[in-house]
Amino acid sequence: MSDLPDCPSCGDNLTDADLAGADLTEADLADDDLTGADLTEADLTDANLAGANLTKANLDGANLTRANLIDANLTEANLDGAKLAGADLTDADLANASVTNANLTNANLTGADLTDADLAGADLTEADLTDADLAGADLTEADLTNANLRGCVLCDCDLRGATINFRDRLIKIAFKEIK
Repeated sequence: MSDLPDCPSCGDNLTDADLAGADLTEADLADDDLTGADLTEADLTDANLAGANLTKANLDGANLTRANLIDANLTEANLDGAKLAGADLTDADLANASVTNANLTNANLTGADLTDADLAGADLTEADLTDADLAGADLTEADLTNANLRGCVLCDCDLRGATINFRDRLIKIAFKEIK
């Protein structure tokens, strides 16, 4: 199930850990410190990372399908090509994170901080971005089909080539200073 050793003191401080390619399916890493950890191509399907510190972590190509990332700190993390379908990122901090070409379909990003994040080419189909802060974010070529953008901040973000359409929804979005 998980490549982490089964001991009560393990997992608390995994700063700069090399977990590339690890099977961490259903792992409980809640509130753990994974600052700078290498989780490239790791399988974190259904993992609990609530409140975890993943600042500057490398999650390139990682599978975080249905992962719990509520209140996680992903500041300056690399999530390029990551699979985050159905993940819960409520109130997560992804400021300055790189999330290019990631799959965020049906992800919950309610209240998330995505300021200056790079989401170019990301698939945000059916994602919930209610009250998320996307100020300065790069959303070029992103797919926001049927995404919930209610109350989200889109100031100074780049939406060139992005797909935005809403099925059966009338949403008023303030496009102040959008490039």
